[in-house]
Amino acid sequence: MAGRVDAYRTELRTLKDWEPYLKKHSGLPGPRANLELVAAVAEEADADRLWRLSASQDEFLALCGTAGLGRIELLEPDTVMKWLRELAADPRWRVREGVAMALQRVGREDMPRLLAEMRSWSRDGAYVQRAVVAGLCEPAILTGDGHTVEVLEILDHITRSLAATADRKHEGFRVLRQALGYGWSVAAAAAPQNARPYLEKWLRSSDPDVAWVMKSNLAKARMARLREALTSTPNPRPKARPKPRPKAKAKPRTRAKPSRR
Repeated sequence: MAGRVDAYRTELRTLKDWEPYLKKHSGLPGPRANLELVAAVAEEADADRLWRLSASQDEFLALCGTAGLGRIELLEPDTVMKWLRELAADPRWRVREGVAMALQRVGREDMPRLLAEMRSWSRDGAYVQRAVVAGLCEPAILTGDGHTVEVLEILDHITRSLAATADRKHEGFRVLRQALGYGWSVAAAAAPQNARPYLEKWLRSSDPDVAWVMKSNLAKARMARLREALTSTPNPRPKARPKPRPKAKAKPRTRAKPSRR
């Protein structure tokens, strides 16, 4: 991938107008956007170009610009984060993926800064919460137990929010559920001992969507060792109290018949 990214970067430096080139080599329409080109734009574009692309009506151009905003977040932190938060709820799923890429870039540069912002985002709606999960649950940025512990706390809060959702038919709920379906396993693989109490708790949940989230995470290959530990120890469930037996009804006494003499 690095070779193709470098080749695209070299090509972009020779161009004045990037948009026709980006559209031509986007890989769209098709099953997969040209992510190597997205990475090249994120590295080569200046701030003005990134802002302009991120606001484009063209999905691929918006993806390129949005993903690249993570590189300039340190220069304009409040403005960039405010715009990324809006784009996290964009109806175009590739733009939402661009937000996750941008957040991961911020995390590589300044993980404490990203965590502080994500704690705020985690109290927003389902689409924004999905961006939190996708932005934080990336192996490359979960390199220390301290940061991972904070990520686990955020995931716990978002999972509680999922379980408390009444309307589960909207698209935001679906994409959040899907993100949680892999996010827990990424964080758990980075700090298994810290993750275990959370997983044990949510494995006891009777909520069907939370149950699906946990089942999906336990199925991941990176969870093999922790899965064995979790499944070998039965989950403690509150014991049902035995129902009191109904008291036997006293038989009515029968009066002795008077003897006839």
